Amino acid sequence: MSDDTVDLREFLSGFVAEADDHLRSCRSALVALDRVAGRPEPNAVRQMYRSLHTVKGLAAMVGVQAVVDLAHRLETVVRTADQVGGALAPEAIDPLMRGLSGLELRVQAVARGEEVPEAPARLMSELEHLEPSVGPREVQQDLRLFLPPELARKLTGAERAQIAEAARTGRRVLRVDFVPTPARAAAGVNITAVREALARVGELVRVLPRSVPASEDAPGGLSFALLFVTDLSDEEIARRTSFGSDAVIEPLVELDAPVGSRAAEPEARADEGDMGRGVVRVDVERLNAAMQSLSSLVVTRFKLSRAIAALEASGVDVRELRVVNDEHTRQLRAMRESILHLRMVPVAELLERIPLIVRALRSATGKAVQVHVEGARAELDKSVAEKVFPALVHLVRNAVDHGIEPPEVRRALGKPPEGALRITVAEPAGDRLSIGVSDDGAGIDASAVARRTGRPVPADDRGLLELLALPGLSTRDEATHTSGRGMGLDIVQRIVTRELGGELSLRNEPGAGTSFTMSIPLTVSIVDSLSFECGEQVLVAPLGNIEEVVDASELRVAETPGSSRMKGQRIIERRGEVAPFFSLGEVLGFDARDEGKAVLVRRDGTSYAFAVDRVLGRQEVVVRPLLDPLVQVVGLTGSTDLGDGRPTLVLDLAALGDDLERSWPSLRP
Repeated sequence: MSDDTVDLREFLSGFVAEADDHLRSCRSALVALDRVAGRPEPNAVRQMYRSLHTVKGLAAMVGVQAVVDLAHRLETVVRTADQVGGALAPEAIDPLMRGLSGLELRVQAVARGEEVPEAPARLMSELEHLEPSVGPREVQQDLRLFLPPELARKLTGAERAQIAEAARTGRRVLRVDFVPTPARAAAGVNITAVREALARVGELVRVLPRSVPASEDAPGGLSFALLFVTDLSDEEIARRTSFGSDAVIEPLVELDAPVGSRAAEPEARADEGDMGRGVVRVDVERLNAAMQSLSSLVVTRFKLSRAIAALEASGVDVRELRVVNDEHTRQLRAMRESILHLRMVPVAELLERIPLIVRALRSATGKAVQVHVEGARAELDKSVAEKVFPALVHLVRNAVDHGIEPPEVRRALGKPPEGALRITVAEPAGDRLSIGVSDDGAGIDASAVARRTGRPVPADDRGLLELLALPGLSTRDEATHTSGRGMGLDIVQRIVTRELGGELSLRNEPGAGTSFTMSIPLTVSIVDSLSFECGEQVLVAPLGNIEEVVDASELRVAETPGSSRMKGQRIIERRGEVAPFFSLGEVLGFDARDEGKAVLVRRDGTSYAFAVDRVLGRQEVVVRPLLDPLVQVVGLTGSTDLGDGRPTLVLDLAALGDDLERSWPSLRP
């Protein structure tokens, strides 16, 4: 078997997961470097250098040459900053930011199984001009590598220069051979663990896969040569990495010229000892599969409850079954919390890109903007985070492009020339999280928006938001690099309210700025809901917006003048507040008595009440969203299965109330 026949596809998922982690670390470091504006920040520079170096090595191991080339060019720029004390030139920030974006796009292409494009020539040239004109690549001529020719040919010029420089400064350049076996894999010793362990005791240069004859010692016919630089002895390496007798450590280089003295002492390593970090990377698809299995168990629980109820109705003693069912319910809730916890990602991951996005917008618009992020410790379900991020980016772009004035205008208004963009993440309240995007710009001219839409000037912020969210609305006369045409807040509204079942609100202060708040569920897969009967139909509504359930007989109901749509709109007064009172059966066309309960819901400070026949209770339900546009209607978010095999509608009562109230605009005082 030749060396070119090594199949590394099985390592691609691990490459993508780890590359994502390191690119996230690079973004955080670049944000920190941007804040100090050219002043030394050695920790951030070293963090970014190590991450880029690791990404380059990982890409080389799986043969993604485009990522290797781009990561190497970025690494060289950052290495220069590291050599001069950790100060990165301000003019290097933008090219590095574009380079990181390029790496992310190529890693995503690997994840999708697509062809990875070469790095853009213009970007590579720009990065090359940031590199030093004289460097370690000039001292390679007397380097002798103790490597088989097929491995030596794979080393790039930069890697040879790195090896030569390390050897000349008195450091040890070593090769560790690792052969994967089932026994080692069972013990948690795989190539990823070995590579991470060596990176903690030295500087990893390259991981080279090679084919070897299949044997008892190498059942897979695959071996890895790990080349790295260190200051430790073989015994110390073995002790700190837990390799023991599995490690084959050999010198890698010999230099004809005398070795010089080291310029600096070896850096202290905080991570010593066992190579395991207590972290297991799990593919998202596996988590999705676990969630699907949990969803099936939830439906099965409903079926079990129905079967027990049927047995009880026929006179069977089901007390023991009910005890088992109650225990099963508690176990399912615990399992749900565990799986949801695994799917949660920090909101900080959502927000770490924002400063770099704003930096690009500053360059495009010529505006000075400072980003402030407050409270990013909360977590969201990964699926929710992926959906809400485009909405968040849209609000940020609107704030910079539409809201914040140019510096000269702000000075004339007596404002600081630099605008402030503030992103606030509130502590989760129940199963909801609020994310606010506010600016200190000019605010929104409601009259101008009304003229654009051909509608009356809105009386309040709620009405203004309705106009802004009309499809196709734009306050720009022409498209710019940051603003398109006709793609307005309707995108944000659709994501937040329809796709996620959340709320979007606006606070507008002309001359002082605007603030948008997204209230979104922490997860949308399995939600706590209230089930109730309306006629012969069982319906479900998430608990997030439900304020209370009361006996309909307790309400003081008044009726407004008749309407062509319904006999007349009823209103109630509850705790000093007037709210529309709808017959849910009449709205949905069911034959309902509406004599039992009233469900009160609230959204954006507005209340509605819906009459239903009977409340069944609180339940966990699996929501299946309605993705077909032909069946999407206001107030209907999806369906669920309560164990009877029939689809049960999941309602958004607050959205339904909003839609109904538009028919009676005179209801609000």
